[in-house]
Amino acid sequence: MAQHTPVIIKKVRKKSHGGHHGGAWKVAYADFVTAMMAFFLLLWLLNVVTDEQLKGIADYFSPVTVKVSTGTSGGSGIMTGKTVGAVEDFPDPFGTPRTTFQERLARIGVVDVDPDPDADDPDAEAEGLPRHRTPEAREVDADDLDAMLRQREEQQFREAEAVLREALEGTPQFKVLANSLLIDQTQEGLRIQILDQDGLAMFPLGSADMYLHTRRLLELVARVIEHMPQQVAITGHTDATPFAQDRGYGNWELSADRANAARRALLGFGVPEARFSRVVGKAATDPLIAGDPHAPANRRLSVVLIRGTQWQDRASIDATDGAFQPQRRDVTLQIDR
Repeated sequence: MAQHTPVIIKKVRKKSHGGHHGGAWKVAYADFVTAMMAFFLLLWLLNVVTDEQLKGIADYFSPVTVKVSTGTSGGSGIMTGKTVGAVEDFPDPFGTPRTTFQERLARIGVVDVDPDPDADDPDAEAEGLPRHRTPEAREVDADDLDAMLRQREEQQFREAEAVLREALEGTPQFKVLANSLLIDQTQEGLRIQILDQDGLAMFPLGSADMYLHTRRLLELVARVIEHMPQQVAITGHTDATPFAQDRGYGNWELSADRANAARRALLGFGVPEARFSRVVGKAATDPLIAGDPHAPANRRLSVVLIRGTQWQDRASIDATDGAFQPQRRDVTLQIDR
């Protein structure tokens, strides 16, 4: 009988080390990778963004400062009477840009505006105010604006008169007409009068069809005043000589027709139609030489640049940036006698 070899089976029981760890480490690793990606993305952005863009980003995240006014209570800390006012200089990013009073003045040439009004001004920094609001600033208030504009207008009138006189005296062809142009300043404004002389009329007798040399004088006037801002008033005058025949047409009609003829001439020489505010005829009611109603000088045209209309039309001033200067251009002349 065969001998059986015993088979021994050993069962080993492994000790349990707890449950499954799960994927928490993956979350931490993903956070780390995301942070590294953001870091290198930041480095790349700093390398490609310009300094101006960086400044804009920094300004966007800068805290908004508030105005603090100091009282007189004499306390300390939060009881000193300091009150927090409204936020200053924080424009609406979706609104239209605000134009300051100083900028409007700069556009019409009254004052110069510092592009950085708060730079390098210790007084403004000490008081916590912008430099253009300090007493030392070149600040123009509304009460002084009219006076400054009047001064500017007076300078324009003087320059226009000087240019006209220079053209009359410095151009040989105009010397014969020097006494036919009378320039003065009245309460209404700068008045330029074209008048008859003995032996040299501006219009044929009883007619509103001007001579060629009259047109050349009006052309000279137009070239000087066309770039000035004031409104223009034209008045026609006659002497006291009545018409020989009563045909329903007299000095009133004649003076008005001559004034309107002057308006058409100035319009043709470049003066904008919108600048004409008044065209009238006064016949012989306003003689230049009151002691001699029949004097040739009473037959005249009066062109007035009306004082004060320079700044009433702010739209035209802003559109041209206040650059109104009288100009002179060459004009040829032929005398009709």
